[in-house]
Amino acid sequence: MEVDGANFDPSTLKSRIIQSESLAKLNRNDDEDDMEVVDDGDVAAENMPKFSKISAIAAKGGKKEFRRIRCPPHRLTPLRDTWEQILTPLVEYLKLQVRFNTKTRSVEMKTSKHTIDTGALQKGADFVSAFMLGFEVQDAVALLRLDDLYIESFQVTDVKILHGDHLSRAIGRIVGQDGKTRFAIENATRTRVVIADTRIHLLGSYANIRLARNAICDLILGAPPGKVYNNMRNVAKRMNEMY
Repeated sequence: MEVDGANFDPSTLKSRIIQSESLAKLNRNDDEDDMEVVDDGDVAAENMPKFSKISAIAAKGGKKEFRRIRCPPHRLTPLRDTWEQILTPLVEYLKLQVRFNTKTRSVEMKTSKHTIDTGALQKGADFVSAFMLGFEVQDAVALLRLDDLYIESFQVTDVKILHGDHLSRAIGRIVGQDGKTRFAIENATRTRVVIADTRIHLLGSYANIRLARNAICDLILGAPPGKVYNNMRNVAKRMNEMY
């Protein structure tokens, strides 16, 4: 047999036809697998293709978000003692999935299909972060209930470069005897103050944080506590008249 002036073996032609039919059948099966419609509720997750898993998550209410807040070593014991108080608002109010990872020593939070508020994860992260900074659970819960609360942190050395005993005396002026000065600032400005070594954390509204920060800066710069007390009385009086 001659094809285009050359000798052609019929057995070779037959084998090529068989190979082409097998290749076409294989391509048809691949196309059918790619176009398979997967029911999210009926098919097990391990049997689902990768693209189907992504579509299943998207169909159930969007991408799931995840946050991790590390726990400092000195807050492990308070976290263990108040774990139920921390867990209750996160699970019942924000509808988040929460766990403590003992390997990484961090609190892990994730949204679920029950999470309704789009900002729930951010609120939960702010709440846990405030507790890790040293605030009480009762004070940190206010971040979940009010929208105009913020946390501000700064170093004592950001206000004035101090070393040794001068730095210790500045921190002592902020705290006061038995914490009297700190409590006076908190009550007058309606804020919460945490002093952790040389770092100071303030929790409250923007205007109140500014008043507390100014009072603390005056103490760091060397103002006598009596003068700061007098200013705090005036501030408290103005705020009471305002409200």
